[in-house]
Amino acid sequence: MTQESLILNGKKVANDLKHCLKHKITQISEKAGKKPKLAVILVGDNNASKVYIAHKEKAAQELGISSITHCLPADTDQKDLNNLIKTLNEDETINGILLQLPLPANLSPDIAILQINPLKDVDGLHPFNLGLIMTGKPNLIPCTPFGIMRLLQAYNFNPKGLKTTVIGRSRLVGKPIAELLTNASATVTIMHSKSRLNDLIDTVKQSDLVIAAIGQPNFVKAEWIKDGAILIDVGINRLDDGKLVGDIDFENCLKEGKAKAITPVPGGVGPLTVAHLMLNTVKAFEIQCFGYSSIEL
Repeated sequence: MTQESLILNGKKVANDLKHCLKHKITQISEKAGKKPKLAVILVGDNNASKVYIAHKEKAAQELGISSITHCLPADTDQKDLNNLIKTLNEDETINGILLQLPLPANLSPDIAILQINPLKDVDGLHPFNLGLIMTGKPNLIPCTPFGIMRLLQAYNFNPKGLKTTVIGRSRLVGKPIAELLTNASATVTIMHSKSRLNDLIDTVKQSDLVIAAIGQPNFVKAEWIKDGAILIDVGINRLDDGKLVGDIDFENCLKEGKAKAITPVPGGVGPLTVAHLMLNTVKAFEIQCFGYSSIEL
């Protein structure tokens, strides 16, 4: 069956969310007598990380969130990084702490994330916050999975009963989105780099919803897609010619016309990740100032 696939406009959904957030931030800043404040930690000179942080700083400024970036040299040791996080934890003017990943090889992200106060963990990666997702009562949710759930909601795609394949098992995306979708009554299978390719292909071919977060350009082929499937592409890969592509072969999937809907790269999931970092910062601010948050997940 050939159909015209709906291209899911993550940028528009993110902008709608930020518009609502801006109004809310004005209200709660007046009530609290101060603005929400986000602290970002960048270790080393990763160019992609610098680009991401620039997007986050711009979004914070547009919304009325104060932000400060701590840039540390690549040879920073674990003790110094942990001490900075401890200082930010104790600083009552800081509501959110974002540790930009990846870290240089000499540093452990696991150890560093454990130092962050879970109530300031706006990336949602502390085991406490990941554990709350497992209970079905999440608080601060990892930003990309949070954005995916909002995107599905914005286009009225109810995960209930959908046979779903998540490709990738990172704690940033794969594991938390699988749990969120399970909580939403989807039937979820996680595949990953060690899965047998034939098994992965067979699973994708039966899936109503496919979420690809494996970091391999154009990995998911058009011929794998089930008629009427929804395709969510988390990957951002730069080809030798400089072109950005996702983990799903977007152009051929559009050409085949089997997918009901698909996210582009760029302009799909990426803007939602940044918007939900802002949302988590506002949520953390409310909890710290008022003891509760009025933001619904």
